[in-house]
Amino acid sequence: MSIEIAPSILSADFCNLERDLKAIANADLVHVDVMDHHFVPNLTLGEPIVKRICEVTDLPVDVHLMIEDPDRWAPEYAKLGAASVSFHMGATHAPVRLARQLRDMGCKACFAVRPAEPVEPIFDILDEFDMILIMTVEPGFGGQKFLDNQMGKVRRLRDEITRRGLKTKIQVDGGVSPKTAHIVAEAGADVLVAGSAVYGAENPAEAIDSIRDKAAAAYKD
Repeated sequence: MSIEIAPSILSADFCNLERDLKAIANADLVHVDVMDHHFVPNLTLGEPIVKRICEVTDLPVDVHLMIEDPDRWAPEYAKLGAASVSFHMGATHAPVRLARQLRDMGCKACFAVRPAEPVEPIFDILDEFDMILIMTVEPGFGGQKFLDNQMGKVRRLRDEITRRGLKTKIQVDGGVSPKTAHIVAEAGADVLVAGSAVYGAENPAEAIDSIRDKAAAAYKD
């Protein structure tokens, strides 16, 4: 496995979004947070902007839905061209049905777990997902402090994936930076979302390379 870096445009300049997408051309994915002001307090962007992002970037678009009723809306983002869609444990009514629907559409299905939620309840349906997103901050706002107490959750998930011989990826989102990349990679995460650490840097491309290098040095396949 290789480390993948997914800069979060939540920390980008929304008035210069195409410019900021070009600035992360050396990334592996572009992470797009969709918030509805109900499931989480914040409100970000929706289908029209995601559609344009899919049209102007060469990177796979990784959509993270922090919204109510993803069973209704997740397939719409797959139709727009999202390469992967994450939805939350506390929002979906039929996670397996939704995951299978997304996969049938050619979109990777991903399950998101908030800090206060255990990961073990999804072990029985782990093979239905291409990626599990472990939140290392509370969802809803960028720039929060990294919660290192979530690393036990990442390790248990990695152990279960390895034990069963699955190819499920582990994504970590929240407080990832060159200073924390080695921590999440050592725990077993192989997809790292970084927002302010990338877009707050003087050179976003160099920040991406730094995070990737530090994670790759710590990751144990």
